[in-house]
Amino acid sequence: MNFEQLNLHPNILKAVKKNGFTEPTPIQEKCIPEIRAGKDVVGQSLTGSGKTAAYVLPLLEKIEPGQGIQVVILTPTRELTTQVRDTILNFSSFMRINVAAVYGGVAISPQIDSLRKAEIVVATPGRMLDHMERRTIRLSNVSLLILDEADKMFEMGFVEDVEKIIHELPPERQTLLFSATISSEISHLIKKHLKNPVMIKEQLHVDKTLLKQIYYDIKQQEKFSLLMHLLKTKTSGLSIIFCSTRREVDAITTNLKMNGIHAMAVHGGLTQSRRSHAVDSLKSQNIRVLVATDVAARGLDIKDVTNVYNYDSPKNSSEYTHRIGRTARAGKQGEAVILLTERDYENFREVTRDKNIQIERGELPHFERIEFVRSPQRERGHFGGREDRGRSGGFRSGGERSGGFRSGGFRSRDHGSSHSEGGFRSGGSSGGFRSGGFRSRSHDSGDHESSHSESGFRSHDGPRRSGGFKAGRSSRPRRSPFG
Repeated sequence: MNFEQLNLHPNILKAVKKNGFTEPTPIQEKCIPEIRAGKDVVGQSLTGSGKTAAYVLPLLEKIEPGQGIQVVILTPTRELTTQVRDTILNFSSFMRINVAAVYGGVAISPQIDSLRKAEIVVATPGRMLDHMERRTIRLSNVSLLILDEADKMFEMGFVEDVEKIIHELPPERQTLLFSATISSEISHLIKKHLKNPVMIKEQLHVDKTLLKQIYYDIKQQEKFSLLMHLLKTKTSGLSIIFCSTRREVDAITTNLKMNGIHAMAVHGGLTQSRRSHAVDSLKSQNIRVLVATDVAARGLDIKDVTNVYNYDSPKNSSEYTHRIGRTARAGKQGEAVILLTERDYENFREVTRDKNIQIERGELPHFERIEFVRSPQRERGHFGGREDRGRSGGFRSGGERSGGFRSGGFRSRDHGSSHSEGGFRSGGSSGGFRSGGFRSRSHDSGDHESSHSESGFRSHDGPRRSGGFKAGRSSRPRRSPFG
């Protein structure tokens, strides 16, 4: 099938061709007709499946210019918010449509200005609630709500914020929900807010012929040394290294630079400009390695990633699926590696509960021991240094060992401590949503962008104001966005 067969408006087709697309992906082919027909849709798909275009292309046909905000798209992160906005701008280049991207970490005044003329709003839940509380956004004309990466919004504790936002939207609307996995909590949300939704599931299982999945069971003090060895000997293209905390991202990035690997960090503690610079550098291949937290990596559209390294084990199969979905795309081969230490066993067990995930145990290669500097800025005046600095000889960690991971249970090791090689505590599974309430998240536990911390404005725990940000539908005649 080609895009012409989907009967999209000629101006949208012109933009599709301009962006170099000729054939829809499976998720696009299935979703676009249902969305155009006005049905509620639940789409289950991985990163890189073309899911964003699957809802952007049909929604553009629904817009009436000058009639206020008609579409609200909620996303879990700033990066995904800007990516969705850019996708809309690309596909609406031959139309008269205004898009507002609303997220925390930047000044709110320019967002207020853009909301006055926007027909489409892409927002993180926290900043969206800020505008609702300030009465700087009118939602009475909204006819389409899209929840993008719903699983991540739940993991980040946004479910209460999402419920508040939905409560203020017109009940007679179309609702779309996209998620890599459908948990019981998401199923409850679907039953509560979607009307007879069409369930569209893209094949989520990894093509084992294209993606090699390996874990190395290793001592904590050898972890960084093995990572260095793999980056220098097995990495053929762009790599993404996932860590559980912002602090660990910074430490890994700095130690990589000290040992001759040009890497850049991406996490929620960095300014938006620095995060954008890191992503642009990877896309242009000025750097070959990106070190990121899961939250910051959400929404990053980076092609040609050949290797994904899980420096810390993902907490569950959903998180693992999102990570590895960044490689082995478009028929290309890729490799996903987990550097497994004793403190990662519990999380790794959760990942492998999914019987569709098969990760082979890798034989540890011979590699040189490299010193991991816990406080590089204090111990050295700069981040340079020779590639072989701090090595203390080679060793092999394979063979029979006391301890290690096995599917039947855990064996204890006597060499572990409560702190990691980099001086950090175990990632664990702190923070996020769980049935029955929310768990608190420490400052360094990742990139949580809650309705409070994300924006820096006042709390939304108080009673919601009645009225104030609703207005009647405009009675002006319909105008075409293509004119």
